[in-house]
Amino acid sequence: MKKYLEEIRKLNQLQYSVTQEKGTERPFDNAYNDEYRDGIYIDIVSKQVLFSSKDKFESGSGWPAFTKPIDENIIETKRDFSHGIIRTEVKSVEANTHLGHVFDDGPDGNLRYCINSSSLLFIPKEDLEEKGYGEYLYLFDS
Repeated sequence: MKKYLEEIRKLNQLQYSVTQEKGTERPFDNAYNDEYRDGIYIDIVSKQVLFSSKDKFESGSGWPAFTKPIDENIIETKRDFSHGIIRTEVKSVEANTHLGHVFDDGPDGNLRYCINSSSLLFIPKEDLEEKGYGEYLYLFDS
């Protein structure tokens, strides 16, 4: 992805492994598993908005889990047969960033998007306007 080459160069070793080589970070040892402030999660490479904290839940898996993306059109899924199991990989459409996997065992019959923190950046609600994401403040209206 030539468009995002500069952003990819800024990634640390783990972020590169996860986003570009379909790696996985260690469970319970990542930045956002225990993050529960209001805010949005964006693709670390493209800065495209992916998930809202309103759809985040504690899955017990050790990785951030969401019931859905903000917009279904910003992600794509692909069958993943690696590691001797069948899973569904989740990637961002814009930068083709590997995010994690999606499973059908979420709460109340929803999906569970199990996402690597290393593929994300979190922007707290109070910083959305300043960081250029003010249009997403509506997500946090009561």
